[in-house]
Amino acid sequence: MRLRVNPIACAAHGLCAELFPEWIQLDEWGYPIVDDEPIPPHLQVHARRAVAQCPTLALVAEKA
Repeated sequence: MRLRVNPIACAAHGLCAELFPEWIQLDEWGYPIVDDEPIPPHLQVHARRAVAQCPTLALVAEKA
């Protein structure tokens, strides 16, 4: 699994970084920067939670 951010849909709420700080950092404007590496199995539950809680559906999980 990998994470991808739709920059057009993202409104910089920052919730994803709060829920999954191991993988998502915020830039100086509050927009997420996601690690492009595959997410290890033990962290995938956190990734799914961050995707599910994104208020604008801008965070997407894809198969690696």
